[in-house]
Order: sequence, then C-alpha cells, then structure tokens
Amino acid sequence: MESIINSLFLLFSTTTSAAIFVSALVFVFFTFFFINNRRRRPWKIASPVPSSSVVVRRILLGTMGWPFIGETLDFISCGYTDHPQSFMDKRRLLYGKVFKSHLFGSPTIVSTDAEVSKFVLQSDANSFVPSYPKSLTELMGESSILRINGSLHRRIHGLIGSFFKSPYLKAQITSDMRKLLLQSMATWNEDRPIYIQDETKHIAFQVLVKALIGLDPSEEMEYLRTQFQKFIAGLMSLPIKLPGTQLHRSLQAKKKMLNLVLQIIRDKKIKNVGVSQDPTDVADVLLKDKSEKLTDELISDNMIDLMIPGEDSVPLLMTLAIKYLSDCPKALHQLKEENLELKKRKEELGDPLCWDDYLSLRFTQSVITETLRMGNIIMGVIRKAMKDVEIKGYLIPKGWCVLTHFRSVHLDENHYDSPHRFNPWRWQNKDMSSGSSSCFTPFGGGLRLCPGLDLARLEASIFLHHFVTNFRWVAEEDTIINFPTVRMKNRMAVWVKREN
Repeated sequence: MESIINSLFLLFSTTTSAAIFVSALVFVFFTFFFINNRRRRPWKIASPVPSSSVVVRRILLGTMGWPFIGETLDFISCGYTDHPQSFMDKRRLLYGKVFKSHLFGSPTIVSTDAEVSKFVLQSDANSFVPSYPKSLTELMGESSILRINGSLHRRIHGLIGSFFKSPYLKAQITSDMRKLLLQSMATWNEDRPIYIQDETKHIAFQVLVKALIGLDPSEEMEYLRTQFQKFIAGLMSLPIKLPGTQLHRSLQAKKKMLNLVLQIIRDKKIKNVGVSQDPTDVADVLLKDKSEKLTDELISDNMIDLMIPGEDSVPLLMTLAIKYLSDCPKALHQLKEENLELKKRKEELGDPLCWDDYLSLRFTQSVITETLRMGNIIMGVIRKAMKDVEIKGYLIPKGWCVLTHFRSVHLDENHYDSPHRFNPWRWQNKDMSSGSSSCFTPFGGGLRLCPGLDLARLEASIFLHHFVTNFRWVAEEDTIINFPTVRMKNRMAVWVKREN
C-alpha cells in the first residue's frame, strides 16, 4: 500500500490530463478492493429514505460522486495540498456543515458540525460502531479494542484508562522518558542535522512498550520494533492476503510479534502465581482481571494494537511542537523562559523533576494544546450507523458511515480567532484538564476517548523541557504532509547547539 500511496501522490501532483486519467483508473482499482462485501451498488443509493419511526426535518444535501470511487479521489487529492480541509470547506459552503458524500467505498455522512460530531462520538454501540478499511480489520483481528463493542470494550477500556491515570505509571513514564531522551541527546552532534521525527519515534516506542508489557530496551525490543514497522505498513493496504502482498507481509510480522508478546504474557503468569502484588504494566492489569473473556491471546493481540500511538501520534505531537515553535520565536522564548525557571528552582532545592512538575508548566501545556489543535494528528474518525439515527434534525440512515471531521472544527473561525495561526496564548486561563470539548477533540471522545491522553501530554512536556533547556537550534525548511497520515516531509531536521 505504501508504494501505491506514493504513486498516487506523484499522479496527483502532476497537471497533465493523461496523469489524471491514469490516477483515476488506479484509484478505481484501489477503491474497489476497499468495498467490504457490499450487497448493493453504492451509486444506486439516492438520498436517504427515512424509516417510519424517524421524522426528517432537514434534507441532507450533497453528491455521491462517481460510481465506485464516489468523491474519494477529490478527498485524497485535497489531502496532499497545503490546504487539506479544502474538500470540506467547499462542500460546507454548498451544502452546510453536515452533508452526504461517498468515501472509501461507503455512502457517508460528513460532519463538520461540533454538536453533531459530539453526539456521534458519545453514542454507544446500539447506534454507532467503529468502521475501518478491510485491510485494517484483517490486521487488527476480531478481538482488538478498536473493534470490540459493548461490555467487553468498556471493561478493557476502563482497566487501561484507570492504570494510565495512576501516579505509579506517570512516575515510571517520567523516569523512562527522561532516561531515554537524555541518552539520545548525548549522542547528538552539532556538525550534522538531528531528525526530530525519527528521534521521537524511537524514544516514544520504547517508553510505550515498557508501559504495556514491561519490556526494557534490549534485542527483543529492537526485534519487536522491526516487526512492528512491517506490521503498520499494511494498515492501509489492498486487502489481498496472497504471498508477496503487503497485507500478507504485515500479517506475518504480526504473527511474529504475537509469539513474542504471548511468551512474555505467559512468563508473567508463571511468576505471579500465588503472589499478590500491584501491577507494573498494562499486561499485568489485564492479567489480574477475573473475566474469562480476557484470554492470553486477546491480551497479546491488544498489546500490539496499543503500540500504534508510540509510533505515530505521540512522536508527531513532539515533532509538530518543534515545527511550530521554530516558526514562532515569541512562543519559543516564553516556553524556554518558563522551563529554565523550573529547572533553576528544582536545582536550588536539590530535587529531581517529577511528573506533576512537567504538567504544571502552564505555557508549555498551552503550546501542546495549540499543537494538537493545529496539527490534527487524528483527522477524524469514522462510525457506522447500526440503525436510523436522527441528530439535530438530520437523518443518518442505517448502514451509512459518519465521518466526524475534527480538523474542520479545530480550524473553524466561528470557534477560534485566526484559526490557521499558531497562537498558544489563546489557551491561557482556560481549563485544559478535560480530555475534550465539543470544539476540541484531538483525542476523540465518548466511550472511545483515548485513554493515554494524559501520558501523551506528559511525554511531550518532558521532551520540550529537556530540548529547550539544553539546546538552541535552527530548523531546516520542512512541510507538513497530511495524508494518509500526518508527518513531516523531511522528518524535521534541526541543527543544534548545546547551551552552556
């Protein structure tokens, strides 16, 4: 899939009619395989037909686009531009904040309305369930926390969420993050560029794996990371499992990861037989639960799925913060002064920094919040309606998908002044302790609110503190790519100078 995405990028970046024609053909083939056992042709679906139990007060406007591909081609091409929300902006002007479309093989209701999106996110599995491309569901498996619903999901999500909020884990994350970060920084040379995106990915992955299964940096950790790279390469690939395909390679990589993680889980069970002790990682928490549904295989499977933030969202949060600070000297100066003041105060007291010290940095937290708002590391989420649902007078027909588009809300001038300008001061004197509001949902919301939101902030705070108090830097020119995932085009290269 990675090669197909790169090919599509090249095709979309050209202006010749031949390239556009070829790209359309390639994408027809691509989208066809994303259609997951559809029993009827999507282009034969006209406007939603309400059931007798639903009264529609508003007719959803929009267009279904071309057969098979719908409007997906336009959606992706906009995603590769400097204004990725242009797809949404154009249709909002024509149809309103909630409109119908056809994306990635499914008839879809697109919501750029904060209230509608909040309703969808907070709904239970009786109304909406997660929807993913077939390649992703193949790799995640039936027991993934990203796919399960009901009581089992609530149980696992609750156990993990409670542990992620515990002072014990925050202290461990602080210690591990600081140790790995300082080790990495000690190797940085002033005569070559440092690639922030690569450095943060390497560190964050190790920190998260330690928190999940208790594995310290070792040959096993490197083996796990190597296989994990092969695994995530297939998350958005063609759903063909034949040998030689990306999906087949990714499934083989996951099988190797499962064998390693399953052995670690079983070793834990042997060591803890008859022993009462507090859990030290997420695997311990799940193993101590008495539910028969939490099998060793289910726990191992979910440990792998939970490693994804260590490769993607958390490192990108740190990387984008450096990008925005590099472009805003005033914000960088204030953040640096705040962190130097804390460092000096703790040194005078002779105390090491603890996790609540990092989180107490008000302006640093404002920088992180503004980075989350502007960066939109998670563009949005897709839910599938399990029944006809009415929201603010709009009918969401059963079987249709809903794309709650976070980026449109975060960059809506009705919610934020000058939304495209990096302005961390907008968050001063505002309560940022809650995970999300209707107008700020970088971690999702409702029953599936990301349980690691506090840890993401903590890791970013630790990174920024040690980076700005130990180095000055000059950033090379770089741009943000927003599709299929957010990342820096050139991995965010900086030239550093150590502070005296």
